[in-house]
Amino acid sequence: MKLCFIGAGYVGLVSGICFAEFGNNVICVDRDKDKIDKLNKSVIPIYEQGLQELLNKNVKENRLKFTTDLKYGVENSDIVFIAVGTPSLPDGDVDLSAVKAVAEDIARYINGYKVIVNKSTVPVGTQKLVKELVKKNQIGAHDFDVVSNPEFLREGNAVYDTMNADRVIIGADSRKAADVMLELYKFVKCPVKVTTPESAEMIKYASNAFLATKITFINEIANICEKVGADVEEVAEGMGLDSRISDKFLRAGIGYGGSCFPKDTKAIVKIAEKAGYSFETVKSIINTNERQKLKPVEKLQEVLGEIKGRIIAVLGLAFKPNTDDIREAPSIDIITRILEMGGIVKAFDPVAISNAEKVLNGVEYGSDIYETVKDADAIILVTEWDEFKEIDLQKVRHLVKRPIFIDGRNVFEADEMINLGFEYYCIGRKDSTSIDELSSSLLNC
Repeated sequence: MKLCFIGAGYVGLVSGICFAEFGNNVICVDRDKDKIDKLNKSVIPIYEQGLQELLNKNVKENRLKFTTDLKYGVENSDIVFIAVGTPSLPDGDVDLSAVKAVAEDIARYINGYKVIVNKSTVPVGTQKLVKELVKKNQIGAHDFDVVSNPEFLREGNAVYDTMNADRVIIGADSRKAADVMLELYKFVKCPVKVTTPESAEMIKYASNAFLATKITFINEIANICEKVGADVEEVAEGMGLDSRISDKFLRAGIGYGGSCFPKDTKAIVKIAEKAGYSFETVKSIINTNERQKLKPVEKLQEVLGEIKGRIIAVLGLAFKPNTDDIREAPSIDIITRILEMGGIVKAFDPVAISNAEKVLNGVEYGSDIYETVKDADAIILVTEWDEFKEIDLQKVRHLVKRPIFIDGRNVFEADEMINLGFEYYCIGRKDSTSIDELSSSLLNC
């Protein structure tokens, strides 16, 4: 099939390349000339495992093209995907300006029946909005349909998730459009559900809000575990054995970030408000997650007392491993707070430093882990990169000024870290604090 993806950002680029791999002819359109020029030279603007190889292969086999010419993309496609950014507005609502502009542009270039697909994450009612905009701005009398086809990609695993989807949602109010989309997805080996456009739009937000709720819930449990002497990993494992709950998204840490969960939780609260309903559960999730991001700083203050003038090594800047995305990353909140308190921050991330430099000032970036931790008064592990899991802890121990290690992702075991000479602090598990308390209670028996 002939496809056009408008917007060569994370969703549009990954989806476009993967659909080319499935044998479709794909045109990726973006107004950013510099980005398109780089893509035409096989330079990818994002970090995503496996994407470079697929791009090279499909360009070579002439199934994949990149252009700034939206007219060319629309006229030479059967299905046109809108995959532009939909960032949050200051009040938590969704900024649909890019979607609206693209819908108006598409309308002017329709030269035959087209299925226009909202791939961007958009509020309930956007399918109707796009349909109205296309009708209003259409020059010819060609037929078209608009459907909602939300993406469910995990950054860092987006290629795998596209090639091995666990479900496909098609929100259509036209049988013809639904049949076109079903033909497009005939290769998938997962459930494909056709719904109303409104349900499809809500499914995306409801899914992300629920996953954000699980993450925040286990973080709250971890905070309670620290106070009562329980181990959150044992608690999560026991909970996960219940098939109604499952063990997914029950790993305690310092909160969620990225481009989806923060934006989508705020958006579903706004969607509810517009419908006259106050979504108190998700409002609480948002507030709790923001507090959780600063948990390492709280622990740092408890251990060091005065942070001013202290060197703090931060390992990890991306909001999760295997991506260079720092949007809403806990690292930003942590580093900003330490700098506000007069601390000196040295930071390292395998791929996200260039993005961090655009938003964080006053940070010294190391070229590797060991340079970053040298002479540090404390280390905070923020992102659980495999590279960090495999560090030479003995070497780190001898490089630091004081062996304080705050593990924001519960990567290491307390006994091992303490035996190596670290003052080790984690989230909701046994650490140096709990061991000191246990030792004190035994001495008083």
